[in-house]
Amino acid sequence: MKTETTQQKSQLLTVLREAVGIVQMVLFKELRASLARKMPDLDGTRLSLLAGSITNEVFGTQNPEEKFARFRQENRAVIEQELLSLKSEIPQLCESVTDALRIQTLCDRQQGIDSSQVLTRAKEFGILAEDREVPLPSSFMKMIRELGEQHRLVIPPAQITPAQDTPLVH
Repeated sequence: MKTETTQQKSQLLTVLREAVGIVQMVLFKELRASLARKMPDLDGTRLSLLAGSITNEVFGTQNPEEKFARFRQENRAVIEQELLSLKSEIPQLCESVTDALRIQTLCDRQQGIDSSQVLTRAKEFGILAEDREVPLPSSFMKMIRELGEQHRLVIPPAQITPAQDTPLVH
């Protein structure tokens, strides 16, 4: 049986974190569209700031830059209200967000970070699909590819012929 090296683990963690980032981008995109429908009077910048703040709350990541921290503080009530309505506003993403949060928590744990409070908060907001199994890395990556393709964030790999491959080999 072959054991994983530290470098292989590090590469896996990097890939899994990038995949979590895809879910964050999709959530941001869907939130921004949902908020634009609900709040048509908000300009694009405020819509983006609000969608970004909500996404950051879901994933437990805060932008420390003063502009973003101030926006978060000034709009705390709206952000909380939107977090509470996520399950009904974007139910199609709950399973993807659940998987991403669980993978994020597992990656954090491998690096000695306890981020389990992110799962607790997601449960409080009703967006954690508790009955879902924790995904294996391969099934998580498959889901990410499909999600990325649906939202045009990931370009699916294309099959190339041997004739097309020849100029690529040096």
